[in-house]
Order: sequence, then C-alpha cells, then structure tokens
Amino acid sequence: MLKEYTSVEEISGPLMIVDDIEDVAYGELVEVTISTGEKRLGQVLEARETKAVVQLFEGTSGIDTKNTKVRFIGETMKLAVSNEMLGRVFNGTGKPIDGMPAVIAKKRLDINGQAINPYRRDHPSQFIQTGISTIDLNNTLVRGQKLPIFSGAGLPHNMLAAQIARQARVLGEKEGFAVVFAAMGITAEESLFFRQEFERTGSLGNVVMFLNLANDPAIERIITPRVALTAAEYLAYEHNMQVLIILTDMTNYCEALREISAARSEVPGRRGFPGYMYTDLASIYERAGRIKGRKGSLTQMPILSMPDDDITHPIPDLTGYITEGQLVQNRDLHRKGIYPPVNVLPSLSRLMKNGLGPGKTREDHANVSDQVYAAYAQGIELRDLVAVIGKESLSELDLKYLEFADKFEDKFVRQGYDENRPIEVTLSIAWELLSDLPISELKRVKEEWIEKYHPHKKKAKKMSGKIGSNVKATGETSGGLGVSSVGPIRVKKKKKV
Repeated sequence: MLKEYTSVEEISGPLMIVDDIEDVAYGELVEVTISTGEKRLGQVLEARETKAVVQLFEGTSGIDTKNTKVRFIGETMKLAVSNEMLGRVFNGTGKPIDGMPAVIAKKRLDINGQAINPYRRDHPSQFIQTGISTIDLNNTLVRGQKLPIFSGAGLPHNMLAAQIARQARVLGEKEGFAVVFAAMGITAEESLFFRQEFERTGSLGNVVMFLNLANDPAIERIITPRVALTAAEYLAYEHNMQVLIILTDMTNYCEALREISAARSEVPGRRGFPGYMYTDLASIYERAGRIKGRKGSLTQMPILSMPDDDITHPIPDLTGYITEGQLVQNRDLHRKGIYPPVNVLPSLSRLMKNGLGPGKTREDHANVSDQVYAAYAQGIELRDLVAVIGKESLSELDLKYLEFADKFEDKFVRQGYDENRPIEVTLSIAWELLSDLPISELKRVKEEWIEKYHPHKKKAKKMSGKIGSNVKATGETSGGLGVSSVGPIRVKKKKKV
C-alpha cells in the first residue's frame, strides 16, 4: 500500500527533504502534488531510516513545505517503449511534445538500464559510413563504439550532429538503421533547427528525438540521456536494429550534475564538479556496445563543448578516458570558413582498424589514412616554421608539403553540409592529394597500392598500354607495353627513296 506524506522539511534548489518516512529505497520514483494540484515527478537521491532526499525533475518553484503531498511509488523510473517511437519527438522525461498521443507501450523499461555481462559483450567492429571524409578515412566510426565530438562555443557541432544523424549508414547490413537524438539544455532555436532539418531531409521517420530545452529545469537533464539510451537499447536489442545515439551537449549535463552536488553541500572536486562525475559519465557511455548472439548494436556519439576550448577541462578529460577516441573541432579551420572544422591531428578513433574490412581493403584504407595524416602533420609543422624563417628558406620538397596541407584542408576536410561522400570518393580524393607528392615520399603505402591506385601510375599504365599496342600493330618492335627487355624502344625510321 502506497503512503502519502505531508512532512516536507526543507527545500534547497532542486532538492526536497522529506521527514518521518519508512521503507523508502534509493532511486525510487516520487510523485509530488503541490498546493495548486499540479503533479511533478522526482527521484530519491538519498534514503535514511526516517529521511529521504528527493530531486525533482521539473524544479521546486511554487512548492511550499506545508501544503505539499509526497507519495513514494515503490519502483524506479520507467520508460514506455515501442517501435512506434520512431519518427516521434519527446521531452527530456519521455513525454510526447509533437502533438501526437502517447506511445502504446509494449514494454516498460528501467531508465537506468542493466549492465552488459562482460562475457557476453562483443568487440565493436564493422564500418559505419557517415559520409564525412575526416571521420570515414582518418577516424573511422565502428559499430558498438563510443566516439565523442569535442567542440567549442560558436563551432558548428549542431550542424555536424544533424549531418551525421542524417547520413550515417551501416554498409552491407540488412538490419534496419535508426538514430536516437538526445539534446540537453539547447535553445528553442536549436530545437527548431533539428526538427526542421530531419523533416526537410525525410529522415525523421528513422529518428527518435528527446529534447530538453534551456528553459526546462536543469535537473531534467540528468535523466534525458538515460531515457534516450533506454529507447536506443530497446530498438537495438529487441528489434535487431543498428542504432546510433547522439547526445548533445554533455557539458550542459555535467553542469546540472554540479548544481545537484552544490545543493547537497558535497565536497567539490576539480573546478567545482563532483568527485563522482567520472563514474556518472561512465554509467552513460558504457551503455554502448554489441552483445553476442544479438544482431543489433548501439553506437554512441556524445558531443560536448569545451569551455575556453580547453581539452584538459574535467569534462573532455574524463570523457576521453572512458571513450574510444575523440573528434576535435578546430576554431582556426572554422575561421577559414571550412566546414566541418574537424582537425584530424588531435582526433583519434582507437577502434578504427576493426571496422576497415577484411584483407586488402583494410590495408588500403589504413595505409592511405596513415600517409595522409603524416603528410598533413609535416605540412602543419612547416607552416609554423614559415612564420619564423619565411617561405624562401624552404626546399622544393618542403613547399610541396606546405601546399599539401592547404589542399588537404580545402579539398578533403571541406565539404558541403548536404554532401554525402561514399568511402570510395573519400579514398579517391586522398589519392589525388597524395599524387602531388613524390612517390619516394609515400613510405606508409605499400608499392602494390601505389601501382594500383596512384593517379600518375594509373595514367602511365594507360598511356604505355596505348603506345605498346600501336607500336606492336606497325610491326616495328615487340616491346609489349612500350618497354623492351633490353631498354628503351627505338622505332626504326623508314629510308627515303
């Protein structure tokens, strides 16, 4: 039997302390009825013998200690899930905000999820094509991976998130592909952008959106990623879908975590964030993965804006420890008008080689990626050197590397917002750029790949083939492809009569 209490002792920020209680558990769902009759949901943060600390998801404004009724539900917060969630828009707590009726639940799942048995966890593999060259070639996204995007204030991470959500595909797979999009602390303008963008491109039917706006209670942001992950797990493991979940912006989530910690008068850690933030973030990020025996997978791309572009800030720092790499957006590239401004040098995908395909395809992709990375890094070093000694002091080879860095940013990194590049196109662009360097500098690419894919080599083969066939047709030599076994071909001249 559920009991109702009117013994609210204290209200502090988003927290409420209820006295004279019994049989209350940590994480239990709470229904609060205020004096106006409005009902709000909360969750038990701390439970003692006679007291409980409750966090309210919809804020504590308008609540007084005398006329407020508190009822402990006796269960943790659950989300009603169904495959009919695809194409729908919900708020941060999972309530529909698209004007359509509530989802008819096939199941009700705990939003805190269940830990995946390490023995049953399958290693992430298989390439996810995003259509963005800097990701697909240099920082390949793999099924079951967690790969965050490190951005900054004013950088186009929202556009990049929308483009990835629209274009991402698992090649060669028959299972359905879905995107779960969770936004925390975004403005109404950003919310409208995402909704209109998915509707414009016709991809909304494969997207489930959870939107927590900036004017919504900050405490609601604590449960938004967990609600979204619950929906994603249901689609992945119950309906065998390949699910990509995008969480933006994790910085707003961590700020809400700090607000709760301050309200509880906890001893702060680095920059005021709670000491348990690493564990809390891990409870979100580690829900990505694949399970043996299940066809579906859950891939995560959290997005966070680094305060002052500081990659050593606690939020990106702890995120980098938990996840398998990062994509770093660069402000200098953004100032040049380059979109997407992904800097491949500090970016990393630790599981990249697992998703490059078998055998020679894998080697080709990895070789080209390594060579492009090395050449671009050398070009960037020379840019810094030019600022000191000037271009005149550089060698001819140095100038080629300097030119490579410029072309790499302009032709490879830069692409249109609606441009979806297949991996074959990305590799072709990379080979075109590498063809400007001397073949002797391509030390990270196998000779067989140079012979097969290098534009100059391919052109030389075509030309030599034409020359050989023409010469052979005249009966003047048997050199085959234009090169004899003893040396260069010398065509005999006809004697004048």
